[in-house]
Amino acid sequence: MLPIDINSVKGFLDGEEGAALYEQALAVAALGPCLEIGSYCGKSTVYLGSACKKANSVLFAIDHHRGSEEHQLGEEYHDPSLYDAQFGKMDSFREFRHTLARAQLENTVVPIVAPSQLAARYWATPLSMVFIDGGHSMEAALTDYHAWAPHVVRGGWLAIHDVFPNPADGGRPPFEIWKLAQASGLFEAMPLIKTLGLLRRV
Repeated sequence: MLPIDINSVKGFLDGEEGAALYEQALAVAALGPCLEIGSYCGKSTVYLGSACKKANSVLFAIDHHRGSEEHQLGEEYHDPSLYDAQFGKMDSFREFRHTLARAQLENTVVPIVAPSQLAARYWATPLSMVFIDGGHSMEAALTDYHAWAPHVVRGGWLAIHDVFPNPADGGRPPFEIWKLAQASGLFEAMPLIKTLGLLRRV
């Protein structure tokens, strides 16, 4: 299914969750391109991009590549190999490009190196699937949801990562936008796949 050993790609996406992203993206790719928010080093990109490549579609991959809150210097998930000492900032874009090259996805994935809200400002392309896995603050999660969920076409998927119904297991913002999507009446939730929430646009 995948062109490279997925365990060789830095990231936090579980294999079962990744397989579900691949299967659902492949199922709806005929409805339009897919889009992800929060690419990091490209683990989810390989799953989604491989499905889009098989379907002769496109994946837009949005990430400012400066890391989320937890990736910053001194934080729990900081990776020194991704730190740009010259600018004093985290930078995952070089590693991301290496992943695309290794996975032979450079002609399928369109990297958009920008904050989510900036990329969304003039967005007008209908999307078959949107995968939200960007910043996990409430502000970032709400911004991603409000900016991108409306672009999912009927029959398409909104996918949200790190949904923890039990507050003891993880942060609340992804769970809150997962609930918000259901309350909107526009999306029907499927059973969670570990921490992956899948919602079909009705």
